[in-house]
Amino acid sequence: MYYPEELIEEVRQRNDIVDVISGYVGLQKKGSNYMCCCPFHGEKTPSFSVNRARQIYKCFGCGEGGNVLTFVMKYENCTFLEAMKILAQKAGVVLPEAEYSEEAKKRESRRQRLLAVNKEAAKFYFYQLRSDRGIKAKEYLDKRSLSDETTKNFGLGFAPVRGGELLVYLHQKGFTDDLIRDAGLAKTDEKKGTTTHFWNRVMFPIQDINHRVIGFGGRIMGDADSGPKYLNSPETEIFDKSRNLYGMNYARSARSGNIILCEGYMDVISMHQAGFTQAVASLGTAFTSGQAGVIKKYTKDVFLAYDSDNAGVKAALRAIRILRDARMSARIISMEPYKDPDEFIKNLGQAAFQERIDNAENSFMFEIRMLEREFDLSDPEGKTNFHNQVARKLCEFSEDVERENYIEAVADKYYIGFEKLRKLVVTMAAQTGGYAVPLSEQPKSGIQRKRKNTSEENAKKSQRLLLTWITDYPQLYNKIKPYLSPEDFTEELYRKVAKRMFDDIENDQFNPAGIINMFADEKEQSEAASLFTTNLPDLDSDQEKEKAFHDILVNVKKNSYEYYSARSGMDLSALSRMIEGKKALEELSKTHISLN
Repeated sequence: MYYPEELIEEVRQRNDIVDVISGYVGLQKKGSNYMCCCPFHGEKTPSFSVNRARQIYKCFGCGEGGNVLTFVMKYENCTFLEAMKILAQKAGVVLPEAEYSEEAKKRESRRQRLLAVNKEAAKFYFYQLRSDRGIKAKEYLDKRSLSDETTKNFGLGFAPVRGGELLVYLHQKGFTDDLIRDAGLAKTDEKKGTTTHFWNRVMFPIQDINHRVIGFGGRIMGDADSGPKYLNSPETEIFDKSRNLYGMNYARSARSGNIILCEGYMDVISMHQAGFTQAVASLGTAFTSGQAGVIKKYTKDVFLAYDSDNAGVKAALRAIRILRDARMSARIISMEPYKDPDEFIKNLGQAAFQERIDNAENSFMFEIRMLEREFDLSDPEGKTNFHNQVARKLCEFSEDVERENYIEAVADKYYIGFEKLRKLVVTMAAQTGGYAVPLSEQPKSGIQRKRKNTSEENAKKSQRLLLTWITDYPQLYNKIKPYLSPEDFTEELYRKVAKRMFDDIENDQFNPAGIINMFADEKEQSEAASLFTTNLPDLDSDQEKEKAFHDILVNVKKNSYEYYSARSGMDLSALSRMIEGKKALEELSKTHISLN
């Protein structure tokens, strides 16, 4: 059986959602909510909202939403039971041993099967590297000066040219094509059938923090025409690139007190071999806020060891912003005159790299130095524009002391009078609306899609708005219950939420975060969360609000009447609801409902 509902609720209530989420990402208070860039999708404008009163979160960009339990499940990529254990430990709650329900057993069994097939694939690749077929791949790794101990430690392998051999091996181990495909190891095509994702590549098993293989990266051994130089596993149920880091399973145990973030597999491996076991890398994608949250669990001090080329500089600048938003410290390790950590260490050695760590550059001063490249400081106009841009960046610091310290540092480095620069910063702040980058109260995201303007969608929107109105004004329920019932909500999930909400209000136990626990599926949890967080009309007077609420209530009732009217010829219960609905709709249209 699952943990009893009372215990689940105790764990949830003893973990304030703002406090928990703040441990993963940086939140800023905006009105009654807390905002940040969503940790579940890439965005520049914050659209992730956390409400302390309701103990729920909602991203208005990607649609993710839920309570503290669903957040931990999503962020940590773990099961419900694992999330319970994490939060129970935080709150000091002792959990009894819980048995799995049949549904939970199926989910966990599938997860374990996906991990098992990846583990067997890693074994296959490992032994192929050490066979005659892996000679060229072994020669490549030898040229990169990797020891046998290092290659074994990271489980490096080789995917042979004839990729079908992996399929044969996995079939012999009892794995089906569907499971192999779902693990990201193969793909199916109408012409070629099922073929492996990797072939003729040096393989880098990607492990989670518990040393379980969740995916792979592969470096091609053939010509560039044979495919991309590096190829990663697609995302799967167990592999989320945005919340995993290569080498983190080893780095989390390092005693350095910091993390070194670099770009590629070989950088991480070379650094570990040189003794810098705190090195990690993002997985073929740009660094994400989710990955920042993973690092933050172990340290707030991050060193960036990105490539010294233009692409590396751009990546570093992006990572700096993400780390700063997460309230983490970032410093930049110079790789010059070499391209990356691998080249640097091979040419100058461990001691020289440690010296670069010790002398790493402050991330903000690095930003200013990179900004300097865009201007001709020998030209008065260019110099003026540079100073203006510097002042604009200094406005990003919300704390007076921190801002003053950086004004002093920049003024000293660029020979600008402290008071002159300070005055310019004050002027720039007045022009831009104050210090620190403001968060949007109504965030937008590039991934938002325009909804189809259909009668069905309009009906759902009215129902969402109504439930959010009742969430904000629970006292309204007693006024509208003569006209409204859960059956007026035509979506099954909405109906379930409405029934539980109304029962809870009547018993004086209304709790949005608790209602979300009714649903096991992540999509359903997000949908349920949206019913409590829909943006209501921004109206000033009570009269305007009452009219807007009345219109929404009438719309819901009207949609309900039409819904059951369409089914009255086939269903006697629908006919009965249609008749009742028509009468209630007529009464409601003449009734004034006060919000107080």
